[in-house]
Amino acid sequence: MKRVCVTGGAGFIGSTLVDRLSAGGVEVVVVDNFSTGRRQFVADALRREGVSLIEGDVLDTALLEAAFVECDWIFHLQANADVRHGLEHPRVDLEQNTIATSNVLEAMRASGVRRIAFPSTGPVYGEPDVFPTPEDAPFPIQTSLYGASKLAAEGLIEAYATGYGFIGVIFRFVSILGERYTHGHVFDFCRALARDPTRLPVLGDGRQEKSYLYVQDCIDAFLLAVAHHRDDVGTAHIYNLGADETVHVDDSVRIVTECLSLAPKLEYAGGRRGWPGDSPLIHLDTARIRALGWRPQVTIEQAIMRTVEWLRANEQLWRDQAMEGALS
Repeated sequence: MKRVCVTGGAGFIGSTLVDRLSAGGVEVVVVDNFSTGRRQFVADALRREGVSLIEGDVLDTALLEAAFVECDWIFHLQANADVRHGLEHPRVDLEQNTIATSNVLEAMRASGVRRIAFPSTGPVYGEPDVFPTPEDAPFPIQTSLYGASKLAAEGLIEAYATGYGFIGVIFRFVSILGERYTHGHVFDFCRALARDPTRLPVLGDGRQEKSYLYVQDCIDAFLLAVAHHRDDVGTAHIYNLGADETVHVDDSVRIVTECLSLAPKLEYAGGRRGWPGDSPLIHLDTARIRALGWRPQVTIEQAIMRTVEWLRANEQLWRDQAMEGALS
C-alpha cells in the first residue's frame, strides 16, 4: 500500500488504523465529519508527512471522489455505531451504514479505486444455532437494524466485486476494546460509576455472554488480510474477528469495579437481552483468519483493564457536562 483513505479515520478504530498505517510510511487521507470522531485522536498523525484530513460526510459523493484520488485501498470505517438505540432512529442505520457504503463504492468506481476493506459486525448472524459461529453459517432472522444495515452493505460490496472487478475484504467482528474507546458497555459502566460509585445499573440479567477483541489485535487482522488479498480481483472475502474466549456481563462488571477499587450495588434491569435486538450470546469462529497466521495477543480481561485505565486517564475527552465527580 502506498496511499489509502480511511473514512471515519478520527474514530476509535479508525484513528488507531491511521496511526499504524502512517507509522509504516503509508500516505493516509482521513475523512471524518467529527460527529463522533475526536480531533485529539488524529492530532499526532496529522503532524506526520503524508497524512491529510478532509472534513466532511460520506454522504457527500463529490467529497469522497476527491479523497479517493490515487488511493490503493479504501478502509471504510465510518458508520453509525449506536446499536442500542437503532429502533428509536431507524433511518440513521440506513443512511450512515448502507447508503453511505453505496456512496463509497460509487466514488471508488468514479475514482478508479478497486480495493475496499469494510468492518461489518457479528450481529449480522442474529441469533444463530451454531457456536462458535463460522462465516458460512446460515443467516437467521435479523434482530437489529444495525446488523441488517451492515449485511446490506456487505451485499453491495460483493455485487461490486462481481460486477466491477473490485476486491473486497469484509470483517465481521465482535465489540472492540482498548485505548480511544468511546462507547459500549465498559464506557457505560465507567461513566455510571463516575456519577455514582455506590450503585451500578446493569442492562439485562448480567448473564449475556460475549466475545471481545483488543483494538490493536483488530488492526493486525485488518492489515494481514488486505495484504493477503491485494490481487484477488472480482472477489469479496469475509473474516470473523474475535477472541476464542467469552465473558459474561457480570465478569465485565467485576473487572471494571476491581480496576476502580469500587464495590457498588448492582441493579439489574432483568431479561436475557440488554436491549431490543441485543444477542444474548456472540461467539465467532475465527479459524479462517487464524489460517493466515493471526492470533490475538491480548486477553479479554487485559483488554477491559486497558480500556478502564485509558478512560480514567482521559476523562476530559468523554465526561459529559452533567457528570459530577471523577474516576479516582
